Amino acid sequence: MKLATLKSGGRDGTLVVVSKDLTQYAVVGSEAPTLQSALENWQDISPLLRTLSDQIAAGAVETQELDPRQLASPLPRAYQWADGSAYLSHMRLVRQARGAEMPKSFETNPLMYQSGSDGFLAPTQDIPCPDVDWGLDFEGEIAVITDDVAMGCQVEEAEKHIKLIMLCNDISLRHVMKPELQKGFGFFQSKPASAFSPICVTPDELGPAWTGRKITLPLKTTYNGEVFGNVPAGVDLNFDFADLIAHASRTRALVAGTIIGSGTVSNTNHEDVGSSCLAEVRMIETIENGAPSTRFMQPGDHIRFEMFDEDGGSIFGAIDQRVV
Repeated sequence: MKLATLKSGGRDGTLVVVSKDLTQYAVVGSEAPTLQSALENWQDISPLLRTLSDQIAAGAVETQELDPRQLASPLPRAYQWADGSAYLSHMRLVRQARGAEMPKSFETNPLMYQSGSDGFLAPTQDIPCPDVDWGLDFEGEIAVITDDVAMGCQVEEAEKHIKLIMLCNDISLRHVMKPELQKGFGFFQSKPASAFSPICVTPDELGPAWTGRKITLPLKTTYNGEVFGNVPAGVDLNFDFADLIAHASRTRALVAGTIIGSGTVSNTNHEDVGSSCLAEVRMIETIENGAPSTRFMQPGDHIRFEMFDEDGGSIFGAIDQRVV
């Protein structure tokens, strides 16, 4: 089934079930007024949501026409948003561009940071750029939403906690990031609000493209009207979502509604499939030419992320944003 959140209804919006073709929706109602409330009681609520989804498909319930501009990110805010860096092809380019070796531990122990989750941009909301010198960048990612995960959850048990899947634009300020990381205390100012796809889906919606721990379809990035990347999300993924959930829960429990991100989707054959962020292209330019030539985002730029099924249908809808 496919779920979304209308902007109406307060900070956490109103939960709706969306038709498979993303054209119609029906409000869930008092049983689960928000996505967060559904996740906190998923075992009881998910059958009700699935019944409503079936009724929409059969034309047995009144629906309304869906306009993506009505939608917030599926979780307009979350108790936790932890982002990994699961594609080591991306990390290798970062290190190579700096002339540094990648530590061996990166191959066995995922990188992860805890990002700001008190408010997310809507999937069609403008991205503010107060200062072009901040180095505004987009990052196309896959993200999952979990139910409650116990501390010390093992990899073998982790995949059963993945309840919903969505896309992410993890916005970064690259020129703010460098001096911030040099302090040795992690990201903060360099990570403004992220945006997520208008639709989140249960794993079964992906069919064979979902292995239980990762998506095997490409993530399409369109930048200023041109295809920037069409990167297979299941290739060169060194840590899948079960790995990332087990890592995140090693020393703490994860509450229902926790979002776990993959990091920038990246493949080693970037010359064939492109990239999912500007920084990666700039790193490639640095390695090949000695210096980057691609600029970071400026007001007026347009970024779009989308993923399609085998029949060409949009699975999650599009993250479609302009810089202002």
